[in-house]
Amino acid sequence: MRIFDAHFHIIDYQFPIIESQGYMPPSYDAAAYSEETKDLAIKGGAIVSGSFQGFDQTYLLDSLKQLGPAFCGVTQLPYTVSDEEIEALHKNGVRALRFNIKRGGSEDLSKLDYFARRVHALVGWHSELYIDAKELPEIAATIEKLPAISIDHLGLSEEGLPHLLKLVDKGVRVKATGFGRVELDVKKALREIYRMNPDALMFGTDLPSTRAKRPFEVADITLIQQLFDAQASEKILYSNAAVWYFKNNKT
Repeated sequence: MRIFDAHFHIIDYQFPIIESQGYMPPSYDAAAYSEETKDLAIKGGAIVSGSFQGFDQTYLLDSLKQLGPAFCGVTQLPYTVSDEEIEALHKNGVRALRFNIKRGGSEDLSKLDYFARRVHALVGWHSELYIDAKELPEIAATIEKLPAISIDHLGLSEEGLPHLLKLVDKGVRVKATGFGRVELDVKKALREIYRMNPDALMFGTDLPSTRAKRPFEVADITLIQQLFDAQASEKILYSNAAVWYFKNNKT
């Protein structure tokens, strides 16, 4: 079965790495990722900028060159970035803007409405939020009106799941990632999100699983295949994300 890895990190100490909440991540370059996933049927994916990379783009552009055109980037940018810089990143394979509310390193939520609309209008990017879903009610009215949004790691918490589901019903997408870092019933969350919108779930390995209680396991993929039939599994593991990243943007 094909996989589009919709969420993983590359950590290459040839490029700037900054301490995040007292944490420095392990080295995990493009070669390490390719080696660890060589036995998986990964046909593409999204490299996601972490809090420890701040607004640096150099590592991301280098990693995209190494992994090839089936992969794209999710980056963190200051809202003051020029249109020309955004367009240049788009030409080099970046396809989304990230707001890291949980860990920092990105622009803050006060800029969400303006910035998410700006990048979508300019180059068709969606915006991704790393946020505990229990905090979503504070910004739900804003998110509902934005053109394209996804939420990382199943929204992280059981308390937040009802709030997440309300947004899924409005068209928000959800990363089926980080099963070893969430505080919720993963099976229940997957079933309820899929039932609400079959196009919403997008699987990712979350490699190298920085700060997670448990790292990614191949069993995470097996779990999806056991919970869903072949057609649904194909959507969650591959086609939902492939369409979201590569067709929901201007070329």
